[in-house]
Amino acid sequence: MALRMWASSTANAFRFSYASKSHLSPAFSLSRCFSTVLDGLKYASSHEWVKHEGAVATIGITDHAQDHLGEVVFVELPEAGGSISQGGSFGAVESVKATSDVNSPISGEIVEVNTKLTESPGLINSKPYEDGWMIKVKPSNPSELEAMMGPKEYTKFCEEEDASH
Repeated sequence: MALRMWASSTANAFRFSYASKSHLSPAFSLSRCFSTVLDGLKYASSHEWVKHEGAVATIGITDHAQDHLGEVVFVELPEAGGSISQGGSFGAVESVKATSDVNSPISGEIVEVNTKLTESPGLINSKPYEDGWMIKVKPSNPSELEAMMGPKEYTKFCEEEDASH
């Protein structure tokens, strides 16, 4: 039991994670910047992630972003059916520290909005890559996805950004 508790606390300290039930999470992830960065996702320099599956891309804010924001208390999201442009704001996240716009890393039509966030905005803190997703989009320009960072590039980006502050 003590060994299991030590292993669990050590894994948490190094941000090792094992995800067994989420379709958005790989089996294993590791980050040197102490924020979880998952394989299989694309990342924007404005700290949003994209999971592209078939004709739909799921978008949310990264673990790194939610960690810097602090406790999320309110989320403003658009209506389904609208369109978004790469780099444009599609919503806002209000935390105990600040309110921040959420920018779209890709262009497309919004096909679904995570309405759970209205009643439980803290899902962005507890499960940013799973239940804390924000919108689902039908991408209009797939080349925008190709230009985004992969996990290694995003981890390095976060490390460099944190070191400069």
